[in-house]
Amino acid sequence: MTSGARADAQKWQEATIESLSSFSASIKRVLLRPSVWPRFLPGQHIDLRLTAPDGYHARRSYSVTSAPETEGTFELAIERLPGGEVSAYFHEVAEVGDSIEISGPFAEHFVWRSEQPAAVLLIGGGSGVAPLLSMVRHRAFVANASPMTLLYSARTWDDVIARDELMADESLQQRLRVVFCLTRDNARRAVDYSRRIDSEVLRATLATLSPELTFVCGNNGFVGTIADALVELGADAATIRTERYGG
Repeated sequence: MTSGARADAQKWQEATIESLSSFSASIKRVLLRPSVWPRFLPGQHIDLRLTAPDGYHARRSYSVTSAPETEGTFELAIERLPGGEVSAYFHEVAEVGDSIEISGPFAEHFVWRSEQPAAVLLIGGGSGVAPLLSMVRHRAFVANASPMTLLYSARTWDDVIARDELMADESLQQRLRVVFCLTRDNARRAVDYSRRIDSEVLRATLATLSPELTFVCGNNGFVGTIADALVELGADAATIRTERYGG
């Protein structure tokens, strides 16, 4: 990102809520149309700012789930969090047509540049799959035949964001593999797991893919555990990129 582009990203602008729906019981699908749409890279995030009548600001960062090819809008997955001011707004108050402020996109390290051919492993926990979903969606538009595997941990089958879309992508995109790990539910497919992503799951995944680049996103505990396990299994720490949230 050039210095000029970085400065533009820091500016706040108005964005209109174009649609509201549900990814799952706890995660809203929010489609925003900014006044000026800046092109982004899969893996980047934008900042949202809400302003109360007394001038108080609530600000939160959300990874973009849509592909860069979906011009004009940003799709976000907003999980309802206890005490979350911004998430509560989108789950309880927001309506189509409302305006909020956004800035971005941000992030230069946690992005997938499809012009670089490399086997890629994506590992997401819960709503941490958001930036990885953008990468999978972007892959459908580009001529990148390198293998990609998405290892996605969710509580239940119904908690899997964009589940049907991801399974369709697996059948449509060459050399794309999608594996769900359900921590509180039974696996529905032979390739999936009814367990957390642990060393055994990672070992089996690495046996089918030798990733040259790995992206891991989720809460702090999830990301730390996965990254440590990958290194213990022989992965080069320099090839592991992480993004984390929460306490």
